[in-house]
Amino acid sequence: MNIILIGIIVANVLISYKGFNDLYFFRKYEFHIGSIRAGEQIRMLSSGFLHADFMHLAFNMLTLWFFAPVVINGLGNFSFALVYFGSLIFGSLLTMIFHKNDYSYRAVGASGAVTGVLYSAILLEPNNELWIYGLLPIQGYIFGILYLLYSIYGMKAKNDNIGHTAHFGGAIGGYLITLIKEPSLVYDQTFIVVLLLVPILILFGMAKLGKL
Repeated sequence: MNIILIGIIVANVLISYKGFNDLYFFRKYEFHIGSIRAGEQIRMLSSGFLHADFMHLAFNMLTLWFFAPVVINGLGNFSFALVYFGSLIFGSLLTMIFHKNDYSYRAVGASGAVTGVLYSAILLEPNNELWIYGLLPIQGYIFGILYLLYSIYGMKAKNDNIGHTAHFGGAIGGYLITLIKEPSLVYDQTFIVVLLLVPILILFGMAKLGKL
């Protein structure tokens, strides 16, 4: 049982629970473009410890619980924390870039940080099988590609309240931090590294062309 992982999960549960029962607290620390642009940068971090409801919280924490050990075993405690918090910040920064003129945009959740951990785990152990709904097995790197492409679709469609941009930013954070910490992966897992880079390039290409 890893104390850093437990600490992160406990912090998410306690802060989210406070937000469930205190709307003022929730509004004060959620991700909100207008408030952040007015100088409240703490929201870029604090919003990652708030969740919309118990299901949102449970899904993120269960995903973290399943994939964090791969990163901890592969990179160590400090680098795991770096991946988690670095991905959280990457998710917030990318959201700011893509929604900078939407002053009413709001979001909460650890999804960016958790997605960063997920993609770090995929880079470290790409052939691990994931079980979708406990029924359908799929290799980790295939899931990673599909998830990023789905996030691009969600960003373009804008037909739900899911923070797809934070997911994508978190994935980029986990990808970059892991490769910086373990550059040998570029040689040992060249195919996977390039494959995971493709949807990232597609995203920025679409943004450049004004397709998002």
